Amino acid sequence: MTVLVAFDGSDPAQKALEHAVRTFEDEEIVLLRVLDRPDGLIDAGVEFTREKLKELREETRTDLSAEVEAVLDPGEVDLRTEVAVGEPAREIVEYAEEHDVDHVVVGNHGRDGMARVLLGSVAEQVVRRAPMPVTVVR
Repeated sequence: MTVLVAFDGSDPAQKALEHAVRTFEDEEIVLLRVLDRPDGLIDAGVEFTREKLKELREETRTDLSAEVEAVLDPGEVDLRTEVAVGEPAREIVEYAEEHDVDHVVVGNHGRDGMARVLLGSVAEQVVRRAPMPVTVVR
């Protein structure tokens, strides 16, 4: 079984990671960090864009490792980290579908009212779009 944890370093994402490790301790856990496309890359040349995105992915993997170590003991669990670029909910669901993920775990930032309407909720969008079970952790 493969469990995907959407991880952005926030407190809700850290709680989601802790929940996934406790609940799915013997399963493969994949952390996915979704980056927004940097401004200016849309108009850049294709090759430059590929190189810049490659650099961003490597930098993010390093940062992600440090953030995970702040939450978990490095020897506690074997995690695989992945980085995607784009709109978070879309990238999370797309990654889960393309990599035969069995379960998705996301944190909930707890927005409500007008903030939720205007900003949307990544967790809500993932729950609506994903064909596999999704756990939302508060």
